[in-house]
Amino acid sequence: MILKKKIVLWSFVFIILMGATILSVVLLVDIFEKKQESKNPFYRVVDLTHETEDPVIWGKNFPHQYDGYKRTVDQIRTRYGGSEAIPKTPSDVDPRSVVAQSKIEEDPRLKRMWAGYAFSIDFREERGHAFMLDDQTYTERQKVGQPGTCINCHASTYVPMMKLGKGNIMHGFEQLNQMPYSEARKWVKHPVTCIDCHDPKTMELRVTRPAFMEGIASYKSKDGIKNYEVNKTATRQEMRTFVCAQCHVEYYFKGKEKRLTYPWSKGLKGDEILAYYDDLQFKDWVHKETGADVLKAQHPEFEMWSQGIHAKSNVSCSDCHMPYQRVGAMKITDHHVKSPLLTITRSCQTCHRLPEAELRARVETIQNRTFEMRNRTMDALMELISDIKATKELSTIHPNLTKARNYQRKAQFLLDFVEAENSTGFHAPQEAARLLNQSLDYIRKGQVSLRKNSSTQK
Repeated sequence: MILKKKIVLWSFVFIILMGATILSVVLLVDIFEKKQESKNPFYRVVDLTHETEDPVIWGKNFPHQYDGYKRTVDQIRTRYGGSEAIPKTPSDVDPRSVVAQSKIEEDPRLKRMWAGYAFSIDFREERGHAFMLDDQTYTERQKVGQPGTCINCHASTYVPMMKLGKGNIMHGFEQLNQMPYSEARKWVKHPVTCIDCHDPKTMELRVTRPAFMEGIASYKSKDGIKNYEVNKTATRQEMRTFVCAQCHVEYYFKGKEKRLTYPWSKGLKGDEILAYYDDLQFKDWVHKETGADVLKAQHPEFEMWSQGIHAKSNVSCSDCHMPYQRVGAMKITDHHVKSPLLTITRSCQTCHRLPEAELRARVETIQNRTFEMRNRTMDALMELISDIKATKELSTIHPNLTKARNYQRKAQFLLDFVEAENSTGFHAPQEAARLLNQSLDYIRKGQVSLRKNSSTQK
C-alpha cells in the first residue's frame, strides 16, 4: 500500500516536472523567435532599387511604417498648430474637396505684412505630409507663377532629379530649379516618400536634397570644417534631424537660375540670416504700401530648433515627432509624423518623468507667451507700416524714408521668422523672445526716425 502511494506520488511529480520542462522549452523557443524577429525587423517581399519611388511598394517590406505614413492624412488640431478640415467644392482648377483653414483670414494683419506678395492671396494652416504636394499644386499663389524650385520640398524628388541629371543628382537639381512650376510638376508623382530619406539597399538614413548638402557644408565651413559631406560624416542621431531639415528650413531662390539656397554661411540664427540677405541686398518683393524692399521667412524649424535645449541635449526631430513604438517584438519609428503633443507618452515622458497634464501645460505656457509677444510685435509693425505709408504720401523725398523702410525690412523678417516657424516658440523659447524683442526695437527706431524729422521740418 505504501509502495503504491509512493509510485503514484512520484508519477505525479514526474508529470509536473515534464509539464514544467515542456513549458520552459516553449517559452525559450518563443523568446528565441522574438529575438530573431527583432534582429530581422522585416521580410524582403520585394526588391527595392534606387528607382523605387512608390511608397506602396516599400510598404510590402515595411507594412508597419507604411501604415503610419498613410495616417499623415489625419487632420488633428492642437492649440497652435495642425489643421481642421474645411469642406470645399471641387472644381476643374482645384479638385480638392477638403482644405485647411486660411491663416490670412484668421489674422488679416498677415495680409498687410505681405502686401504685394503671393502669400497675401492664399496662405493656409499646414497639413500632414500626405497633402504637401496637392496643397502646393492648387494654392492660389500659383496664379502669380512659381518656379520649379518650389517642388524641391513639396514632392518626392530624388528619382526625378536622378533622371533629369542622368545619374547626377546635382545636375538634375539644377534643371528642376530652372523649370516653370507647371513643367516641374510633370516630373513628380508623390509627396515625400521613403526613398527621400532611406537608402533602398541598406535602409540607412540619407540626405537627398542638394540644397541641404550645400547649405550644411557652408554652415560647417564657418566653423573651419571644409568640404563637409553630410552623408559621409553625420552621425545616425544627426541624420535623424537632417533628413527633416532637408525641407523644414529658411531658403531663397538664388539668381536667374532660381537655385534653391539655404542662407547659412553666417549662421543659423534669424538675425545672422538677415545679415546674409542684407549683404546681398536681396529682397523677395517690394512692399505694396510702403515701398520697402522686404523678405519672406519660410519655415525655419531646423534653425530655431538648433538654438533650443533639445538640440543642445542631442534630441533629434524624429525623437519627438516620430517617436519609437512597440509593434510585437519590434521597436520601430512611428512614421505618422505629427505634433508631440499628440503622443506625449512616447515623445516626452521617455525623458521627462512628469504627468502628461503638467508637460502639456508647460508647452502651452511657452506657446501662449510667445503668441502674446508675437501679437504685440505684429500690432507694432502695423503701426510702422501706417507711419511709413503716411509719410510717403506726404513726401517722397523725406530724408529718413529709406531708413524707416530698412527698419521695416529688418523688423518684418525677424517677426516673420518666429511666425513662420511652426512650434510657436517651443523649439527655442528664449531665441523666439530675443528675435521678437529685436523686431520691436527696429519698429521703434523706424517710428522715431520718421517723427524726429517731422519735428525738424516743423
